[in-house]
Amino acid sequence: MYLKDLKFSLWADFIERDYLDNEFKDLINDGIINGATSNPAIFKNAILTSPAYKEQLSTLKSLTPKEKYEAVAIFDITKAADILKPLYDKGNDGYVSIEVDPFLCDDASATIAEGKRLFKRIERENVMIKVPATSAGYEAMEELTASGIPVNATLIFKKEQALACAKAFERGAKRNSKAVDTVISIFVSRVDRALDSKLAEKGIDVALSGIYNTADIYNSIEELNVDGCRALFASTGVKDDSLPAHYYIDELLAYNSVNTAPIDTISAFHISGKKKKALPIKSEIIANHFKKISDAGINFDEVLDKQISDGLVAFEDAFRDILESL
Repeated sequence: MYLKDLKFSLWADFIERDYLDNEFKDLINDGIINGATSNPAIFKNAILTSPAYKEQLSTLKSLTPKEKYEAVAIFDITKAADILKPLYDKGNDGYVSIEVDPFLCDDASATIAEGKRLFKRIERENVMIKVPATSAGYEAMEELTASGIPVNATLIFKKEQALACAKAFERGAKRNSKAVDTVISIFVSRVDRALDSKLAEKGIDVALSGIYNTADIYNSIEELNVDGCRALFASTGVKDDSLPAHYYIDELLAYNSVNTAPIDTISAFHISGKKKKALPIKSEIIANHFKKISDAGINFDEVLDKQISDGLVAFEDAFRDILESL
């Protein structure tokens, strides 16, 4: 844990082969991070820009593009899992996530099959299978959890999504005698990037909608109290230069939670972050902010729905770019 008294974990939202051999190990040894996450966009940037992958790819010419991608991604995830294993053995998280093919997001059976196949192929118990929070995804989350596979539910913007994930994990746990760790990844900064220019025009405080929306979802997850299930705050890098780089970690510091962030954000937080509990936030404060948004004629639900749709498309686009390049 980064902060043991709060049971607060800090994970790196980044995977790249040279990084795993160097800075990643330093961050772990220094007690700064205790886990890692990946997604198609992260692997796209790594595979297409880093020379570290050329040698392995040169040996995979007979494979299909998806087989090449999986070989490369599994190599990195396995490496990360092995580096993190000592933390896992101590009960200090030590998880790394790999996402299923985003084009399967509406196919529960295919998502389940791929999740099980990836977990079996990697053969590391500290790997989380990352599944988007769609109707098919909830079914897959239950089945994977019931099979003893740790799951990272991703692309959560709405409370309804988070509750559906938590209940799927709860159902899965009841079908399995072994405790399984799960996280519910709530996306934060994308909400502010979508809204803040409109809010500024109407005199409403900016850089708060993502925080308050996430705080509300965090409360609902904690209230359900599903064994082994935690809120994970994702999309916590800052795009607005007027905000401190560690803003979204500071403002979402919460008991029994995880924050996964870019390396530069983690460094900034470690050096100068507040490191004081920020959640929970009073429900009336949250409600008042969203009432201002509603009174200004902005449909917040529609904003969130668009973020969910855009997020799925972004993952698909990144995955498509990888496959086309391979």
